[in-house]
Amino acid sequence: MSRYRIAGLSPEPFATLGALDDASLRAHGMRRIVADSPNGYPCRISLADAAPGDSVLLLTFEHHACDGPYRSSGPIYVREGAAQPSVYEDALPPFLRTRHLSLRAYDANGWMRGARAIDGAQADAVLAELLDDPDTTEVHAHNARTGCFMCRIDRV
Repeated sequence: MSRYRIAGLSPEPFATLGALDDASLRAHGMRRIVADSPNGYPCRISLADAAPGDSVLLLTFEHHACDGPYRSSGPIYVREGAAQPSVYEDALPPFLRTRHLSLRAYDANGWMRGARAIDGAQADAVLAELLDDPDTTEVHAHNARTGCFMCRIDRV
Protein backbone atom coordinates (compact mmCIF):
# COMPACT_ATOMS: atom_id res chain seq x y z
CA MET A 1 0.00 0.00 0.00
CA SER A 2 1.26 3.46 -0.89
CA ARG A 3 2.42 5.74 1.93
CA TYR A 4 2.70 9.00 0.00
CA ARG A 5 2.02 10.52 -3.42
CA ILE A 6 3.55 13.48 -5.21
CA ALA A 7 1.79 14.99 -8.22
CA GLY A 8 2.93 17.87 -10.38
CA LEU A 9 0.69 20.89 -10.64
CA SER A 10 -2.15 20.88 -13.14
CA PRO A 11 -1.03 22.64 -16.32
CA GLU A 12 -4.47 24.20 -16.80
CA PRO A 13 -3.96 27.43 -14.78
CA PHE A 14 -0.74 28.14 -16.68
CA ALA A 15 -1.80 27.11 -20.21
CA THR A 16 -2.57 30.59 -21.55
CA LEU A 17 0.42 32.36 -19.98
CA GLY A 18 2.78 31.34 -22.77
CA ALA A 19 0.77 33.47 -25.22
CA LEU A 20 1.52 36.63 -23.23
CA ASP A 21 4.39 38.83 -24.33
CA ASP A 22 7.13 39.74 -21.86
CA ALA A 23 5.59 43.14 -21.03
CA SER A 24 2.23 41.53 -20.21
CA LEU A 25 3.93 38.92 -18.04
CA ARG A 26 5.84 41.63 -16.16
CA ALA A 27 2.61 43.58 -15.62
CA HIS A 28 1.33 40.50 -13.75
CA GLY A 29 4.54 40.00 -11.75
CA MET A 30 5.83 37.13 -13.91
CA ARG A 31 8.95 36.61 -15.98
CA ARG A 32 9.88 34.43 -18.95
CA ILE A 33 13.36 32.95 -18.60
CA VAL A 34 15.39 30.69 -20.86
CA ALA A 35 17.07 27.94 -18.84
CA ASP A 36 20.85 28.29 -19.06
CA SER A 37 21.81 25.22 -17.02
CA PRO A 38 20.48 21.68 -16.63
CA ASN A 39 19.60 21.97 -12.94
CA GLY A 40 18.39 25.43 -11.96
CA TYR A 41 14.84 25.60 -13.28
CA PRO A 42 12.64 22.84 -11.85
CA CYS A 43 9.21 22.70 -13.50
CA ARG A 44 6.40 22.20 -11.00
CA ILE A 45 4.23 20.41 -13.57
CA SER A 46 6.74 17.83 -14.84
CA LEU A 47 8.66 17.72 -11.53
CA ALA A 48 11.90 17.76 -13.51
CA ASP A 49 14.52 20.37 -14.27
CA ALA A 50 14.08 22.24 -17.54
CA ALA A 51 16.79 21.56 -20.11
CA PRO A 52 19.10 24.37 -21.24
CA GLY A 53 17.27 26.38 -23.87
CA ASP A 54 13.79 25.57 -22.50
CA SER A 55 11.53 28.53 -21.82
CA VAL A 56 10.13 28.67 -18.29
CA LEU A 57 7.83 31.10 -16.53
CA LEU A 58 8.72 32.37 -13.06
CA LEU A 59 5.63 33.34 -11.10
CA THR A 60 4.06 33.42 -7.65
CA PHE A 61 1.94 30.42 -6.70
CA GLU A 62 -0.25 29.98 -3.62
CA HIS A 63 0.74 26.53 -2.44
CA HIS A 64 -0.83 26.49 1.01
CA ALA A 65 -4.31 28.01 0.83
CA CYS A 66 -5.32 27.21 4.39
CA ASP A 67 -7.38 29.49 6.62
CA GLY A 68 -4.69 30.24 9.15
CA PRO A 69 -1.28 31.73 9.83
CA TYR A 70 0.60 29.24 7.63
CA ARG A 71 -1.21 30.30 4.44
CA SER A 72 1.61 30.72 1.97
CA SER A 73 2.67 31.50 -1.58
CA GLY A 74 6.03 31.64 -3.25
CA PRO A 75 7.95 31.54 -6.51
CA ILE A 76 7.78 28.58 -8.87
CA TYR A 77 8.98 27.75 -12.38
CA VAL A 78 6.63 26.28 -14.95
CA ARG A 79 8.03 25.02 -18.24
CA GLU A 80 6.15 26.54 -21.18
CA GLY A 81 4.26 23.81 -22.96
CA ALA A 82 4.35 21.35 -20.04
CA ALA A 83 1.09 19.49 -20.52
CA GLN A 84 1.14 16.41 -18.29
CA PRO A 85 1.76 16.43 -14.54
CA SER A 86 4.19 13.80 -13.33
CA VAL A 87 3.14 11.52 -10.49
CA TYR A 88 5.38 9.70 -8.01
CA GLU A 89 4.13 7.01 -5.61
CA ASP A 90 6.39 6.35 -2.61
CA ALA A 91 9.29 7.88 -4.52
CA LEU A 92 10.79 11.34 -4.74
CA PRO A 93 11.35 13.24 -7.99
CA PRO A 94 15.11 13.23 -8.67
CA PHE A 95 15.34 17.04 -8.64
CA LEU A 96 14.59 17.04 -4.88
CA ARG A 97 17.73 15.02 -4.16
CA THR A 98 20.05 17.65 -5.67
CA ARG A 99 18.98 20.61 -3.52
CA HIS A 100 18.98 21.79 0.05
CA LEU A 101 15.38 21.39 1.19
CA SER A 102 13.01 22.68 3.78
CA LEU A 103 10.35 20.04 4.50
CA ARG A 104 7.26 21.36 6.32
CA ALA A 105 4.61 18.98 7.66
CA TYR A 106 0.97 20.09 8.03
CA ASP A 107 -2.21 18.59 9.44
CA ALA A 108 -5.67 18.62 7.83
CA ASN A 109 -6.35 22.11 9.23
CA GLY A 110 -3.19 23.59 7.73
CA TRP A 111 -1.30 23.76 11.03
CA MET A 112 2.40 23.01 10.97
CA ARG A 113 3.32 19.75 12.72
CA GLY A 114 7.06 19.82 12.09
CA ALA A 115 9.77 21.18 9.84
CA ARG A 116 13.32 20.26 8.89
CA ALA A 117 16.03 21.87 6.76
CA ILE A 118 18.09 19.13 5.11
CA ASP A 119 20.30 18.10 2.24
CA GLY A 120 18.16 16.44 -0.45
CA ALA A 121 20.08 13.18 -0.04
CA GLN A 122 18.43 12.86 3.40
CA ALA A 123 14.90 13.45 2.10
CA ASP A 124 13.67 9.83 2.28
CA ALA A 125 14.56 9.39 5.95
CA VAL A 126 13.31 12.81 7.04
CA LEU A 127 10.07 12.45 5.08
CA ALA A 128 9.46 9.11 6.80
CA GLU A 129 10.01 10.80 10.20
CA LEU A 130 7.55 13.58 9.36
CA LEU A 131 4.95 11.11 8.12
CA ASP A 132 5.31 9.05 11.31
CA ASP A 133 3.14 11.72 12.96
CA PRO A 134 -0.39 10.36 12.34
CA ASP A 135 -1.78 13.90 12.20
CA THR A 136 0.45 14.89 9.28
CA THR A 137 -1.58 14.89 6.06
CA GLU A 138 0.89 16.64 3.76
CA VAL A 139 4.47 17.78 3.58
CA HIS A 140 5.61 20.73 1.49
CA ALA A 141 9.08 20.69 -0.02
CA HIS A 142 10.81 24.03 -0.59
CA ASN A 143 14.21 24.95 -1.88
CA ALA A 144 15.83 25.98 1.41
CA ARG A 145 18.15 28.49 -0.28
CA THR A 146 15.76 30.37 -2.55
CA GLY A 147 12.46 29.64 -0.78
CA CYS A 148 10.82 28.32 -3.93
CA PHE A 149 7.95 25.87 -3.43
CA MET A 150 9.02 22.55 -5.00
CA CYS A 151 6.07 20.18 -4.47
CA ARG A 152 3.43 18.87 -2.07
CA ILE A 153 3.78 15.34 -0.71
CA ASP A 154 0.39 13.89 0.27
CA ARG A 155 -0.13 11.05 2.71
CA VAL A 156 -2.09 8.30 0.98
